[in-house]
Amino acid sequence: MKIECITLYHLDMPLVHPFETSFGLETRRECLLLAAQAEGLTGWGECVATNRPSYSYETIGTARHVLKNFLIPSVLGKDWDQIGDILAAIQWIRGHPMAKAALQAAAWDLVAQSEGVSLGVKLAEPYQEGPKDRVKVGVSIGIQPTIDDTLARIGDFLSQGFTRIKLKIKPDWDLNLIRAVREVFPQITLMVDANSAYTLTDTPLIRQLDEFKLLMIEQPLAHDDIFQHSKLQQEIQTPLCLDESIKTPDQAEWALEMDACRIINIKPGRVGGFWESRQIHDLCRDKGIPVWCGGMLETGVGRAANLALASLPNFTLPGDIGPTRRYWEDDVVEEEFCLNPEDSTITIPEKPGLGVSVSFERLERFLLSREEYQV
Repeated sequence: MKIECITLYHLDMPLVHPFETSFGLETRRECLLLAAQAEGLTGWGECVATNRPSYSYETIGTARHVLKNFLIPSVLGKDWDQIGDILAAIQWIRGHPMAKAALQAAAWDLVAQSEGVSLGVKLAEPYQEGPKDRVKVGVSIGIQPTIDDTLARIGDFLSQGFTRIKLKIKPDWDLNLIRAVREVFPQITLMVDANSAYTLTDTPLIRQLDEFKLLMIEQPLAHDDIFQHSKLQQEIQTPLCLDESIKTPDQAEWALEMDACRIINIKPGRVGGFWESRQIHDLCRDKGIPVWCGGMLETGVGRAANLALASLPNFTLPGDIGPTRRYWEDDVVEEEFCLNPEDSTITIPEKPGLGVSVSFERLERFLLSREEYQV
């Protein structure tokens, strides 16, 4: 197979609802979509970098630079037969996992389409179980203006059929919030995500979260820390989940060896792509550690890819892969992902590759710029 053309689409899309975390408030989402053409097929990938270096040092600007000047020239016009060939071609480039993940996702899509199988089936080849046809999902609720607003949002999502609720927290938006939620909804599956908003000096406060029987506390300490999380985990009963701290399979192994966490959130963009995601999945499976798939406010391109990944056997906890209408009035793909309210799942596309069709009319509507690179 030879990639003959790669096109980058820089989009700006309005969110249905504002989404606030400890990083700040988002009302719109900029993203990069990558389309790679080979042998009459088009493979799609989404770069989840944002326009600010908050969650990650990568931004849309840095991703475009690295893709344009290094990643795309490394693969364009080169013969390759399997994903390992693509990985070998870009191995010399250090860092920039989100840019790499977008290119790798397009390559996986091409391979799956060429073999006539879904991306989920292709990713599940090493496993006896095969992929799931539905993925359990939860909902992530950003920081709301008031506790009453949060309670109303939770009630609305529960009525829609969601069974796992994640709340964003930060200093002074934590104990009182969670206590109020537990008083109104004592039995729901509840977790919190701090996005690195605390330090080890906050251990006494974090220890108080044990009384609320949370599913997990996600990334309470620094975005690049493993060691201090290992100290914190020894002081609390609630499982810690690492997100930003796990950028490579090696870092996942270090975290598990140090008991820095008892759950890992896998985001393909954060760790460099599906190949690395699968390595972390396998490592955790061997050690009896559950994983789940996080979200980055993806379009339908990234959402379809995440669903395929989350169909692997050790993704046993609900992911942040919500239905389309949770984020977009008009998505860039024709298909709409809907919640199955009877079991809080989303059905995975079965068609070859990602299994979705990109709407070029909507691409044009949200388009900020387009760059095309040909052999």
